[in-house]
Amino acid sequence: MEKIKVGVFFGGKSVEHEISIISMIEATLRLNEEKYEIVPIYITKQGVMYTGEDLLDLEMYRDIPVLLKRCFKVSVVNDGKAVKVIRVPAPLIGKRVLNTIDVAFPIVHGTNVEDGTIAGFLNLLDIPYVGPDILASGLGMDKIAMKKVLKESDVPVVDYVGFYSKEYVKDEDKILKEIEEKLHYPLIVKPGNLGSSVGIKKVKNKQELEDAISFAMEFSDRIIVENCVSDLKEINCAVIGDITESEATECEEPILAGEILSYTDKYVGDRKTKGGKFGSVKGARKGGKLGAKKGTGGVNNSAEGKKLPADIPNETRDEIQRLAKETFKVLGCSGIARVDFLIDQEINKIYVNEINTIPGALSWYLFEASGKKFEDVLEEAIDIAIRRYSDREKLTFSYDQNILALTGGIKK
Repeated sequence: MEKIKVGVFFGGKSVEHEISIISMIEATLRLNEEKYEIVPIYITKQGVMYTGEDLLDLEMYRDIPVLLKRCFKVSVVNDGKAVKVIRVPAPLIGKRVLNTIDVAFPIVHGTNVEDGTIAGFLNLLDIPYVGPDILASGLGMDKIAMKKVLKESDVPVVDYVGFYSKEYVKDEDKILKEIEEKLHYPLIVKPGNLGSSVGIKKVKNKQELEDAISFAMEFSDRIIVENCVSDLKEINCAVIGDITESEATECEEPILAGEILSYTDKYVGDRKTKGGKFGSVKGARKGGKLGAKKGTGGVNNSAEGKKLPADIPNETRDEIQRLAKETFKVLGCSGIARVDFLIDQEINKIYVNEINTIPGALSWYLFEASGKKFEDVLEEAIDIAIRRYSDREKLTFSYDQNILALTGGIKK
């Protein structure tokens, strides 16, 4: 049987660039090599695409300039017959077309990629792709728009105030007044369209609020300020499916090193004592897991540093799983997503905090804790992408006839 060629897109012009690389490694190690051929497409921080076998070796990213010299600079195009990976510029000697792609699997995080940019690019290529479409991607990345849509659909979210950076610069006093009238200290200040806990601060007074807003504005042109849940328990739950049918995983409780779950809590291991979770990938693909490598540091994107399953009552778990699937559906998601929740333990109230439409490491450990092999989850996600593409092809988006060629032309 001929293998399905899966173009795995990762990297990008995002502050979560390195996390995307790690997520790609986690996923590609578990793709069934007997059924799929992996075609890695690395997008640099400058937006340039490369392909090459060495892109599947995490160790090579220690020196990216050296890595890229071992790879090919490419463009991905649809020539009317197939989606092709071609060398740029065209070589004088050797193949110009390096490979073809049957289905795309974007494993990207953050602005300029996960926010709908990569989905739009893949739509233009007219190829099946795993994950959310443009609208769902945009809603998932924009925390303010997401909360508006969820609130309209009676999905519980904490009270918030959202605004543009330019609005704040123009009339700082007006926005600060609105925040203090509608919300109460302590508050959480976030960039409006970033993930991985980048740019987030907890504030307890007006001066700290002003400083936190200025800090968040370094990362985004949209800012969101929310009521802080003081007696807090954070819970995460992953979902796979589409808008018609989905399945929620077991719940996890992240362990916070500080008051806010930080980037370091999520991704960086203890470099002094634990060693790294990831070693060299070469030679490890058939084994299915990356071995630890002493002293290399690494990531914490696994069940480590979390309570899994979460220490919550069964009825709370059932409600979180229901809300996770409802959030997934309301936002129009597809593929694999993770929904993060806040529980106010003082009043026993559950809130949807945010959705990660392409979660770090694709939340493989949540699926495996739910009794699903991640290899099967990836295959299901690819099947969903192909089915969605087939359904989309049945819809009419344009007509074959050229109205400019019609008799009489166009009247002004």
